[in-house]
Amino acid sequence: MPVTEPRRRTPPGRSARLLPVIPAVVLLLVFLAGPVLWAFHASFTNAALTGRNARNPGWIGFENYTRLLTDPVLPLSLALTVLFVGGSAILGQNILGLTIAVLMRRARRQVAAVVGTAVVAAWVLPEIVAAFAAYAYFSRDGTLNQLVGGLGFGQPDWLYSFPMVAIMLANIWRGTAFSMLVYRAALDEVPAEVTEAALMDGATGWQRLAFITIPMIRSSIATNLMLITLQTLAVFTLIWVMTAGGPANASTTLPVLAYQEAFKFGDIGYGTAVASVLILIGLVFGALYVRLLREAKP
Repeated sequence: MPVTEPRRRTPPGRSARLLPVIPAVVLLLVFLAGPVLWAFHASFTNAALTGRNARNPGWIGFENYTRLLTDPVLPLSLALTVLFVGGSAILGQNILGLTIAVLMRRARRQVAAVVGTAVVAAWVLPEIVAAFAAYAYFSRDGTLNQLVGGLGFGQPDWLYSFPMVAIMLANIWRGTAFSMLVYRAALDEVPAEVTEAALMDGATGWQRLAFITIPMIRSSIATNLMLITLQTLAVFTLIWVMTAGGPANASTTLPVLAYQEAFKFGDIGYGTAVASVLILIGLVFGALYVRLLREAKP
């Protein structure tokens, strides 16, 4: 009896391979692209929260963007946003997360577990809870002033005199866990034999970190920078609960300015114009980090 060869299964076509991705694409279009396109459209109208323009908003072209160019608060908000992202994300969360990850690898297992739990605890808190905890810590009669006063120093009103410092420290406290987890995973992928060879060659701990470890995890660094930058650009609840953008706009970042214009003053069109500027800034940062990520790949 002749032996028949088993039929070879033909690989699925391109459309069949893309079929499982369709639900995710639809959700992105509905819940991400849809609101973004609506925001850009609304920024060219005089839409309002109340009144006649709330029912029948009209097309006004670039009037909102022309108004942005003459708004004295916008340059301050841009500067504060850059300061907030650069200080609390790129420098604060990124460097502190890498430092904690490196130290945890060298610490005892019990110490590393306690430190990891303490750092992650702030990250898993709901944002509104973390914001109220930070407010209670930095307020005039809060925990920080109680500690400082016990040491014999003055008790400044941190949220009034140094609002951006307090907000940046609170954001570092809450967001460092993400960077720490990313770098813990990246450091685990560094081959032990490479660092051991460098140790045998007489390289110090700092030299191994600077010339071996960091170059080998540069893809993780680029990915982490992109994610924490975009997350920090969108921070609103933390700032609103702690200072509400004050005093005198001293902590009014772009998300806070957009909220104030749209929902406090009722000018939806102008508020979405501010939000559109924030979206464009996020796209610029995202494009830069994607390019950096491509260059970082070996």
